[in-house]
Order: sequence, then structure tokens, then C-alpha cells
Amino acid sequence: MRLDKYLSEKTGFSRNQITNLIKSGLVKVNNKTITKPSFKVSNNDNVKYETKTFEEKKEVKVDFDVPIIYEDDDILVINKPSGLVIHPAPSVKEATLVDWLKAKNITLSTISGEERHGIVHRIDKETTGALVIAKNNEAHQFLSEQLKDKTMGRIYLAIIDLPLKENIEIDRPIGRNPKNRLKQAVVSNGREAKTRFLKLCGEKEEIIACKLFTGRTHQIRVHLNSINRHIVGDELYGAKNTNQRVMLHAYILYLIHPKTKEKMTFVTEIFDDMKQKINSICKEENEKFNKEYIIKQFDNFSDYRVYK
Repeated sequence: MRLDKYLSEKTGFSRNQITNLIKSGLVKVNNKTITKPSFKVSNNDNVKYETKTFEEKKEVKVDFDVPIIYEDDDILVINKPSGLVIHPAPSVKEATLVDWLKAKNITLSTISGEERHGIVHRIDKETTGALVIAKNNEAHQFLSEQLKDKTMGRIYLAIIDLPLKENIEIDRPIGRNPKNRLKQAVVSNGREAKTRFLKLCGEKEEIIACKLFTGRTHQIRVHLNSINRHIVGDELYGAKNTNQRVMLHAYILYLIHPKTKEKMTFVTEIFDDMKQKINSICKEENEKFNKEYIIKQFDNFSDYRVYK
């Protein structure tokens, strides 16, 4: 595999960032400095990199707190607020979730590297909701395996600008948008992506639940855009200017505990801005927001229309 592709996949940095690191002489393969991004790495090669950008980063002030839903010796489950970036990157100037975790002196796994301590999965900056943090490497490895075999996952709540006609499943491949590198799109040569969408409440704008069966970047937003629906506040994918953040919340998190092997389900509190919007759409208390109802409806696949 090409060195730039390998490092990008392992670190999560963009290919441009990795190319700059390599050309700056900050990457070594088997203790030899490599300056060509196209250099081929093989199994058992020892690849090391250093990021001066991070080393020279000014100390950031952590002046916020994050709601903790659950904590034990192995995992930490949080309710991420909007506007919080998960981990540091060269383009990120403000304090991140990783900075908050370190400031709280929480013991974290180290599998993902210095800048991603404890981070097993992520959600976008504006998206809120459930996130599990690994507090040791054994827990991290176990949770990562669950992501692969889908025994761990999240169900989201979203507010969309036009109601769905029925409960649907979208099974369409997603890849980089060829016309805009900031966006993803449904493309024929993309990676497999499948999402189910459940109608909950609303006539003009609608509240829906979304379950991911794959984990592609912007997956919910891209699949909705492919049927001319958009999450309220999501101007990147075509929502009209509403002066709101993206109304998307990771509502339910389910996993198997890495040590006890107990099945666990967590429901996260919806933050006030989205809660007020939901209350304006659903005038009365709606039993459809119950976790048992949502989980059961997603399992009842026969009621869903499939888009391919």
C-alpha cells in the first residue's frame, strides 16, 4: 500500500496533511526517512511519524464540561454537546473532547495514538449525543470489534425539512463527492452504505429515527439528500438557511460491555435547542420516543420500503 494512504487510514488525517508530513521529512519507515508519498509499505514495516503541528500547539483552555452518562473502570459514556470537536487536528484551534478527557485525568486507551486517546468512534462537530470512550486498550479492542460486527451501534434522532412518505431503508454506496471535497455523495464506485429511517412525528417538518448499518462519513445526511430530504440546519447538504445547527442527535447507544459481556443500552438527554424544536413539532408527549418502541420498529424490517 502507498505510504500516504496507509498513514491516512491509520491516523484519520487527510491525505493532504499526510503528504505534507512525508515531504517535510517527518515520517520514517524502518528508521529511514521517507519523503515520497508514493513509497510502498509492506507487512511488518515499522512506520513512525511526528507532528510538529501538534507539538507546537498552544495549550488550549478547557472551559466547558461534558455530561457523563455512565462510567466504570473500562468505559465512559458521554452525551456530546454541539460544537465540540472529538480530537485535535492541525486545523482545530479550540479545545477538543480529548483535551477535556485529559484535563479530567481520565485514564484512556492508547491504541489510537497520542491525539486520539480513548476514541473508539466519533460524531461530527455539530452533532450531539452518545459516545463511548475506552479507558484501557483491552476495552478499546473489544469495542472496535463490536463496531465491525455491528453488535455495537447508535440510533439517531433527526429533524428533517420534508416528511418521509413511509418508513424506508436506503442501501446506496457512498464516496467522496467528485465536485466538492467537503462533501460525500451517493456514487456508483463508493463504499457500501445502508441506513434505515423510521417516521416518528410531524407533518411539515418531521422527527425521524435513523439506524446505521455501516459507518460512512455523513452517511445519514448523504442518504437523506439522495431522496431530496435534509436535516434542519444542514446547509452543507442543501437545507435552507435556518440559523440553526444540524438537528441530529445520537439518541440510543447499545453495546456489549468489554469485561462483563453484559448487553447495555443508554439513552441520552436531548439538548435544549433540539428539544424545543421537537416540542414545537410534536405538541403532545409522544410515546414513539420510547427506546423499546424505536428498537422494536427497526427490527420489524418488513414494513420498510428499500431504496437502492
